[in-house]
Amino acid sequence: MDRGEWSLPVIFETEKLGVYLTISSTAEAARVLLEHWPMDRGKALKRAKAACLLVLQGKSDAEIAREAFLKAAAEADVSVRP
Repeated sequence: MDRGEWSLPVIFETEKLGVYLTISSTAEAARVLLEHWPMDRGKALKRAKAACLLVLQGKSDAEIAREAFLKAAAEADVSVRP
């Protein structure tokens, strides 16, 4: 399966203080959105999940998923370093 590698990684701060994850692919982003996201709902979150799915199915570009992930992070007020 194509993991949808990103041109630039995103550093994501988890809910645990001082614990960061480096996300460098759509597959990793999808896992974070499903397992570590602080919100269950949100328009940007829904779009990011859909964008990740399209990339993992080979129907979209990984950079679209990266941008959607960053928008979901802004919506959730999650600290990221793009």
